[in-house]
Formats: sequence, structure tokens, C-alpha cells
Amino acid sequence: MKLPDNIISKYDYVCNCSVNKKNVENNYKKKFDFDLEIAEKLRKIDTTFIFLSSRKVYKPKQNIYENNEIQPIDKDSKNKVISENLLKKKLKSKILILRISNVIGLKKNKNYRQIHKTFFDNYLDIVKKNKKIKFYDQFKDFITIDQLSKIFFFILKKKLHGVYNVSLGQKIYIKEILDWLNDKNKNKKNFIYIDKKKSVFNKHSFSLNNSKLSKKINYKPKKIELKKFCLRLSRIIHLS
Repeated sequence: MKLPDNIISKYDYVCNCSVNKKNVENNYKKKFDFDLEIAEKLRKIDTTFIFLSSRKVYKPKQNIYENNEIQPIDKDSKNKVISENLLKKKLKSKILILRISNVIGLKKNKNYRQIHKTFFDNYLDIVKKNKKIKFYDQFKDFITIDQLSKIFFFILKKKLHGVYNVSLGQKIYIKEILDWLNDKNKNKKNFIYIDKKKSVFNKHSFSLNNSKLSKKINYKPKKIELKKFCLRLSRIIHLS
């Protein structure tokens, strides 16, 4: 990855949004870590690196704080943890780690190469193929792309460093968000809700505690914002 020193030194923050597919699907290797490569260039200049981590680094449960147990659930999240630790050692205090929950939003470029599939990506695939799906009494934590953009603005304004959860900070049941996204879907019957005991089906449910970040930036994303955003998406997806 070519990143000229004379360019990055002009900025207070650098955020890498690219990822090497080999470091997503395989065991960690330094040579495939774009973030570490960038961090090496930042080590001797006064620029802070923003690392986009994942909520999957945690053991799934409700109300997860930044200092809760780290228990990555797949190869990608295991590699995220390794990258986090290496970046901390290399950059010391010049690092901002954002552990982000499920992001909801349409992608403007439909032809880009996709490596990760989000909850919303899977939803779009199901809708496009008109597939039936059964879902249970599980909950997740979400954030809209608009809310995430606003949080980024406040983060840069406040010049934050450290580790923060980025999320709605509430548990949203799958039934609930599907009701919003399916508001204008004529094939709602394809989404079949199975009411079962939470103790059985909530083992992969999670919600992040975002109070640390909210206090720093004086902004807390709201559930009503998520609902309105999903209802707007429903009109775009199912009526256009």
C-alpha cells in the first residue's frame, strides 16, 4: 500500500477503510495487515491513526463495556484483536480504536468488491432472491450510517484517543428491525418469527455500552433515529 509521508503528515487523523481479504479469511499475517503498514509510517509523526475494529472481538452478551472480556468469534475478529494490540505497541497514545456494531445503510457504489457481509447485506440478499427465512428471539446492536458519520465528526472535533464502542447502545430484537425494514415489503410473509426461549437462541445476541463515547462527544444515537432510517430504507428498497 503506497501512502506518501508528505501527504499523511498534513493531517491530524488518518483512517484506513480498506482491508486485505487474506487477513479476513485466514490466520493473521503481518504482511497482509494494511493497518500495521500505515501505522509504521505514522510512528514518527504527530498523526493519530483511527482503527476500525469490530464488536465481534467481544464475548456476545448484553451491555458490553470496552474493558469486558475479549473473546473473538471468527478469524476476522481474532485478527482484529491482534492488530489492535500491535497498533497500541507501535503508536502508543496516537491510536483511536473504534469497535463498531452492525451498520445499516445502502452502498452508493454497487460494483465495489465486498469482503464483509453485514446484517443488512444479508437482508438485501434475502429480499432480492425472495427467500423465506425463520428467525428467533435474538437481539443485536445497530447503528445507521448517518449516526456513524455524525459520531466521526464529533470524534474529530474532540480529538479523541483510546478505545471506544460505537453503537446505538441498546438491544434491538431482530423481529423489531425486520418489521421496520419490511414496512413496504409485499413479501413480509417470507420472514417467519419463531418465538422460543431466550436462553436457547440468545447465545449470540449482544449489545454494546456506548456511554464512554457518548459522554466524550456529548451525543447519544437514538432508537427513533434508527427506526426512521429503516422505514426510509424500506421505501427505497421495496417501492423503487
